[in-house]
Amino acid sequence: MTLLSSHQIQSLALYPLRFLSFSRQPNNPKPCLPLKTIPKPIHFSLLTAKAQHTHHQSNPQTTTQDDGISIDDVKTVARFKSRHNYIRVLEVSRKADHPFAGSRLLLLDGPGNIHSISFRSKLLTHTYFDVFATLPPILPPGPVGVLGFGAGSAARLILKLYPEVVIRGWEIDPSVISVGREYFDLSKLEKEYPDRLFIYIGDALKASTRDGFSGILVDLFSKGSVISELQDPNTWVILRKCLRKGGRVMVNVGGSCVEAEDSRRDGKLVMEETLKAMSHAFGGKLFVLSLGNREEDSSLALTGPMPDLDAWKKALPRSLMGYVDMWKPYNS
Repeated sequence: MTLLSSHQIQSLALYPLRFLSFSRQPNNPKPCLPLKTIPKPIHFSLLTAKAQHTHHQSNPQTTTQDDGISIDDVKTVARFKSRHNYIRVLEVSRKADHPFAGSRLLLLDGPGNIHSISFRSKLLTHTYFDVFATLPPILPPGPVGVLGFGAGSAARLILKLYPEVVIRGWEIDPSVISVGREYFDLSKLEKEYPDRLFIYIGDALKASTRDGFSGILVDLFSKGSVISELQDPNTWVILRKCLRKGGRVMVNVGGSCVEAEDSRRDGKLVMEETLKAMSHAFGGKLFVLSLGNREEDSSLALTGPMPDLDAWKKALPRSLMGYVDMWKPYNS
C-alpha cells in the first residue's frame, strides 16, 4: 500500500462515521461525496423527492446533496428493535460512487448512528476504526479491552494486523452481537481466533480482566450520544485502575457531528465535557485527534504521555502511519 501523509488521509477519506446521509439523485451522475475535499461528517436520512425539493428551495445555493449516497444504491438487509436499540443493517452497492461502496453498515439509535462497518474486499475502513487499530504498538503486553464492541469492526482490524494481541470485548445488547455474527462475519472471526477473541454481554463499564488491560478502546454511545457516565471523572478513575502499568485508553469522544435523540445533548458540548473528565482523571496527560472539519467534526482521545512517534510509525502498517502525526495535546 502507498504511504499516506496525515494531510492526505484527512483530504481523502477519514470519516467520523457516525451519520450517513442518503439522497435520491437519479439524474446526477456526479459523485455524491467528492474525494478531493476534506469530507464532512455524514448524516443519515432517507429523503423523498418532495423532501429534497423543499431542502433545495430553502437553500438556493444548494444544488446537490454532495455528501450522500443515492438511495438506489442502498439495501436494508435487517431492521428491528431490541431492548436497547433500534437496529438496522444496510448494504451499499459495489457500484455506488462513494467510498462506502461494497460495505455493510450497522446503524443504531433513532438518528441512525453507524456503529460498525465492514467491506467485502478490503480490511481498512478509512474511518475512526482505523485510528483505533494504531493503539496496540504503544501498549505493554496484555489483553486489549473493547468497550462498545458493536459488530466487531475494531476487533477485526486488530486481530488481523497484530498476531499477538488478545481482544476482550463488551457489548450490552446481545442482539447487536447476533447481528454481527449473522451479517458481519463475526462468527467466522470467533472461529478463526478462538484463543484471541472473547466477547461478553453486559455493562462495559464493569469490564475487568486478570492483571488488568494493556489498553482499552472506548466507543460507548446511547441514543445518539456519548453516554453520560463518560462525563464523570470518577468513571475514568475506575477505568484507569483497570489498566496495567503503562496502559492507555483511546476513546471515540464524538463531536459537533453527533446528533443525539435528545436535542439537549449537544455533540460538541458532550465531547468537551468528556475530554475535561478524562483530563482530570489522567492528570492532564491527554491527546486529541480531530476528524472532519471545524464546523462539523468528530474526535478521538488518547491517554498517557506522547509515545516516540518514529518508533510508533515503524511498528504500524504503512497505511496507518499517517494517523500518528494527527494527535495534538489537549488544551482545556
